[in-house]
Amino acid sequence: MSRRLRAAAATALLACGAATAAPPPEIDTLAQRLQACTACHGKQGRATSEGYFPRIAGKPAGYLFNQLINFRDGRRANRAMRGLVDPLSEDYLREIAAYFGALELPYPAPQPAVVAPDRLERGAELVRHGDARQGIPACQACHGERMTGVQPAFPGLLGLPRDYLIAQLGSWRTGLRRAAAPDCMAEVARRLRPQDVSALANWLAAQAPPADARPAAAPKLPLPLDCGSGLR
Repeated sequence: MSRRLRAAAATALLACGAATAAPPPEIDTLAQRLQACTACHGKQGRATSEGYFPRIAGKPAGYLFNQLINFRDGRRANRAMRGLVDPLSEDYLREIAAYFGALELPYPAPQPAVVAPDRLERGAELVRHGDARQGIPACQACHGERMTGVQPAFPGLLGLPRDYLIAQLGSWRTGLRRAAAPDCMAEVARRLRPQDVSALANWLAAQAPPADARPAAAPKLPLPLDCGSGLR
């Protein structure tokens, strides 16, 4: 066999070997493992402005961790979520919370309000100033002046679907949703009238988040109510 032919044969054998070699193993990253979360919470945890599932991308990691623990321990009632988190260690739950908390991604377009202008104004008033007669503090006192949340554990309330906001405030009012004692949000929600719940949800869902929607670095103390989960 000539030298040229032997070289050609060797090249062909190498090519065949490359074609039949096993593909390289897939890299197992946290992002890949957490794709299961996006089935409900949307691509990268962004969700949408419609429906019931909340955005988790960019929420304070402490808040996300607290909610995973609340699902695990039954303070939030959701069979699917409890089944997902029950077998996981707290260290892994903290990893999940840190991953989604670190994402800085675009927000969906706000929802148009479906209530009268005076109801929207009532929602804005509750967010900015609260209602002293009903013992309701301003939402901004805990959730930040821009309502994008506060580190380490107060969530932003902009970019959430109206139906989700109504459902969660209703769950706080009825005790279906709870948090570590003292449960400040349950106390606030019980002081809200049903029409106030609708006003708040409509106003919040209709607001476009600011260009920089990251949570504020720390709450302004003192808080208006003792809160068992907002500072850790």
